[in-house]
Amino acid sequence: MKNWQPRGCCRQAHCWAHLGLALLVAVQLYVPQVSKAQGGLFSIHHKKSSDPQPPNKPGVRASIPAAFSIPVEPLGFFAPGAVYQGRRESLVSLDFLDENRLLFTFHAPGLIRRAGDSEGDERQIRAVVLSLPQGVISAEALWTLHDRARYLWVLNDGHFLLRDGNDLRIGDASLELKPAFHFKGPLLWLKLDPTQQMMVTQSSEPADAKSSSGDVPSPSTAAATLSQDSNSSAKSDGSMPDIALRILNRTSGSVLLVSHVRSTLQLPINSEGYLEGLRSRGREWILNLNYFTGGSRIVGKVDSACSPALEFIADHEVLVTTCNPDGSRWMVAMSTDGRRLWNVASPPTQIWPRLVMAPNGSRMARETLSITHPVGAMSPLSFEDVKGQVVDVYEADTGKLALSAPASPVLDGGGNLAISPSGKRVAILNAGAIEVYELPAAAPADKKLAAH
Repeated sequence: MKNWQPRGCCRQAHCWAHLGLALLVAVQLYVPQVSKAQGGLFSIHHKKSSDPQPPNKPGVRASIPAAFSIPVEPLGFFAPGAVYQGRRESLVSLDFLDENRLLFTFHAPGLIRRAGDSEGDERQIRAVVLSLPQGVISAEALWTLHDRARYLWVLNDGHFLLRDGNDLRIGDASLELKPAFHFKGPLLWLKLDPTQQMMVTQSSEPADAKSSSGDVPSPSTAAATLSQDSNSSAKSDGSMPDIALRILNRTSGSVLLVSHVRSTLQLPINSEGYLEGLRSRGREWILNLNYFTGGSRIVGKVDSACSPALEFIADHEVLVTTCNPDGSRWMVAMSTDGRRLWNVASPPTQIWPRLVMAPNGSRMARETLSITHPVGAMSPLSFEDVKGQVVDVYEADTGKLALSAPASPVLDGGGNLAISPSGKRVAILNAGAIEVYELPAAAPADKKLAAH
């Protein structure tokens, strides 16, 4: 950590105080953690838990036909009931292990459930590896997990990370799991940079949490203070907040930064550093890239009525989602050397966006809920207002729309779409099947950026 020094800072803890308000980017638009209480975003409606979710609006069709599809009912998947509406729980994860293998995992209620013998948040996840295009099962497993948040992150080398409680395990196409990291408290959130060298983790670690020799360390040389909004990082009694945020090297396990924060937050990183949005004058925001090795550079400026959401599409390309006063949004793609590449408007009737990037950076998919009217104080959202779920796939370097397709059932926690390592295949859970679309080859965004 000797070289980890942001601009204008001294050393260690105080070096990070300048992050301030900017580290709350994407909280409004890309919320990583949700509770059951957040179902209140929908107005009260009277439905039985067995009622089906609303289908996509009649007439909404994919812009191109699917190359092939795999029925999911024979795999044991059935559409979740209305009891899950609005909770944004992670019920499904659909991921490419490589160009010809899909990992499909899903909540399987009722399997191995014994009365009086299970925890309140315990659930069963069924996992199957499907060979394409036939959809033959090459491996299957049943996992027991203990919360309802996102649980799986696929890696670029055919492996995946599975989160459960304090543990992060690594698996492969055989679905065999091995220990990877153990945290002092429950792991709440995880984020990988586009190259998957670096990893941001946030775990619940109150002061009285017991430590063990196998825990991910908190070296004093990596200590930092991240101030959230105008609040001090310390509690009123002077103790540290309960959430430990770390940046660590995924392969070596070495911790580059550890800080205690009040609540989970988004910290967009690439292989070089982290990106922050700094408020300037009026609606202007400055995008500042801070290098892991020290120093920083302004990437660009954007106008936004809210704190802009920042997400790396590729290692040298960032997507900035801004808010307009009328409730609409703009997606602005920028290179880390300061070039504005493209921008696309997003109507206010598309909410809860979720981004999925092709591992090679060639394409990105944006999944949203399509609703009947903009949401406001005088026009709250009811689930009856949800018309369906839509997936739009864009070329990362130009913003050109390559595919638009529906997804059903509506899964507001996401996990129902995937892009293959080459970006040429897109898989979407829709209408009782996994529909796989085949797109023309596209060059990785970083190679195109380097060519300019």
